[in-house]
Amino acid sequence: MESPWVTDFKENALYRIDESTRMITIAFQKIDDTQVWQRPNHSSNSLGNQILHLCGNMTQYVISSLGEKEDARDRDAEFDAIDGYTKEMLLEQITVTVKEVKNTIQNATEGQLLKKRNVQGFHFSGMGGVIHAVEHYSYHTGQIAFWIKTLVNSPLGFYDGLDLTVKNDEDFKNNI
Repeated sequence: MESPWVTDFKENALYRIDESTRMITIAFQKIDDTQVWQRPNHSSNSLGNQILHLCGNMTQYVISSLGEKEDARDRDAEFDAIDGYTKEMLLEQITVTVKEVKNTIQNATEGQLLKKRNVQGFHFSGMGGVIHAVEHYSYHTGQIAFWIKTLVNSPLGFYDGLDLTVKNDEDFKNNI
């Protein structure tokens, strides 16, 4: 039986991954294929590069490391690409990668989450790798959202229909 902290950790990591995937999917609906490979400037990456980079990073940190599979990442290729994928192909690639990432996290044992390993020159536990992958995915999701908002000059509507002004539950005061 899985420890409650392991279950909670996995549920929260998977939720955050799903949120980033949801936002990228919504944002990508606002652009066309001609915008996928546009770069804001020579020092920045296109949306296509961002998706390829996210797939590479999540594969390396979760599928390969936590999942104990061979690391075959070619990081430079993620940034060198200037075309070759439509927005539908990129969304499919991120969807397939995320599905495998989620399965790897869901099936990880407590021992795999605690085991220390080297990934991309850093040394931390499987849990540390998951945290990195989740925050890295979120970070680039924000960059993708910003670039698409700039391209289309329109809100993306990530939270349409939700009241985000609702205050936090105050039950915590009763536990003090």
